[in-house]
Amino acid sequence: MSLMRKALLWASTNAWMRERATKTAFVRRSVVKFMPGERVEDAIEAAKALKPQGINTILTRLGENIANIGEAKEVFDHYMRVIDLVHAAGLDAQISIKPTQLGYDQNPDICYDYCIKLLERCEATGNFFWLDMESSPYVDGTIALFKRLRAKSAKVGIAIQAYLFRTEKDIEELVALGSAVRLVKGAYLEPASVAYPKKSDVDASYLKLAKRLLQDDNRRPGALLHIATHDLGIQAELQKVIQERRVPADRYEFAMLFGIQTGRQQELGRQGVKVRCLISYGEYWFPWYMRRLGERPANVWFVVKNMFR
Repeated sequence: MSLMRKALLWASTNAWMRERATKTAFVRRSVVKFMPGERVEDAIEAAKALKPQGINTILTRLGENIANIGEAKEVFDHYMRVIDLVHAAGLDAQISIKPTQLGYDQNPDICYDYCIKLLERCEATGNFFWLDMESSPYVDGTIALFKRLRAKSAKVGIAIQAYLFRTEKDIEELVALGSAVRLVKGAYLEPASVAYPKKSDVDASYLKLAKRLLQDDNRRPGALLHIATHDLGIQAELQKVIQERRVPADRYEFAMLFGIQTGRQQELGRQGVKVRCLISYGEYWFPWYMRRLGERPANVWFVVKNMFR
């Protein structure tokens, strides 16, 4: 792992850095490239602007590891409102949450209760509910939560991280269930005992896992792959696999982040390929922003260049 990546991921967990950086004009200007605003209304407007381009969306409010269970109710109420706002706007804009936003640390059963209510509202309004994945200590609990929700409905998906050694086994369990999987590379500072430290190994793992999820036996009801990477080489390789295997269009989507590879998102939209842009918003953006830069440290130079244009 590069020193730049380590530094950025370290910064994402440092409260002192977060407190000072979020008040710095330079940092606040730079984050605008990747986030339309802090309010859900900002995210809704961004989703509306993307719709005519053939780009659908996922909305996620930034934040994780709430301090007390009382905060979970506010997060729950917020997402219930988001589902209704999306429905009223006529958008194909799914929602994605982190379990620790809904009280997983304090009480996993209360977290499940909030999740099932959100899932039920998504079903009633034709929406879809995603569970984000957090750092490696939360993987077992998040997968267990997903399985409980999946037993109730197919309108739920889970993010899975390619950089973890365990993921190949986890994928097999999810395939057996008929699961919607958003395959990401992973963006937390993990020990070398649980995750690939080299980018080349992470890329190889991602490609292998995505190809596995595009195999013919992964066609149970509910099976879906979100190809969530900005790596154009990996995207091209997987498009070849999709064509060769004649993978049905309803079994995969390309998922990318707001403000990154915008031209590529538009290109896919013009081609009629299903593409979904994840739009993040909220006040708790600093850890997320550092992880985004850490995923690809070249983004640091990208941000600097765009700030002075």
